[in-house]
Amino acid sequence: MDKTRYMRWVGVLAVLAVWFVPLGIFAQSEPDTLNMIRYTPEFEFRDGIFLNHQQMRNNAPIPKSRVITNVDYDDREYFTKVLENKTLLFYDHLGMKQEVRSKDVWGFSRNGILYIAIDDKYHRITIVGKICHFVATITTYDSRYYDPYYYNPYDYYYRYGGYPSNYSSSEMRQYLLDFEGGKVYDYDVEALEVMLMKDPELHDEFIQLRKKKRRQLKFLYLRKFNERNPLYIPKL
Repeated sequence: MDKTRYMRWVGVLAVLAVWFVPLGIFAQSEPDTLNMIRYTPEFEFRDGIFLNHQQMRNNAPIPKSRVITNVDYDDREYFTKVLENKTLLFYDHLGMKQEVRSKDVWGFSRNGILYIAIDDKYHRITIVGKICHFVATITTYDSRYYDPYYYNPYDYYYRYGGYPSNYSSSEMRQYLLDFEGGKVYDYDVEALEVMLMKDPELHDEFIQLRKKKRRQLKFLYLRKFNERNPLYIPKL
């Protein structure tokens, strides 16, 4: 090939590179529209048990058909009964029998609704988005110490053996879940401020409010964030 023809081919290849390389880069930057589904309130998660947060995020639970149990398949409380056992037995995607501790399970989906494990119980996630919200009943413990100077003959505990060293009570608490990262936060202003940082404009708007207003408008800003930053879930 002579030098003139060679230089002509080099010019053609350079033009093609200018036209097609940016197209390839652009195609790689739009994965959501190709492989993801935008979450809406009508979306239903696949029924099954999520061993971890990543399985939940990918909507890829262990289905009932792979769980090894004597619990009736159609039992309304199927998942909670299965997870009452210390271990969960199931077949993985290769057909190999596996065993995990039930207390290490992230949660499950029943009738398309997510339930997360907190304090050895399972709680429905009522608001799903990049920031999720749910309520859980938590058992709290209080330790009391013996005071040798205390005297009250009418006190039941004093008369019959003193105060118990520990006692428990239940209380309802609200939580936030970072859908993408998996971390669970207490539902308070400080946690919401951290999560809103992913939307700098909304975060700045929130922190400019008075402290009282921030407490009052937490839920409003949670919804605003989810509306401005839609959640996408992988197609299966």
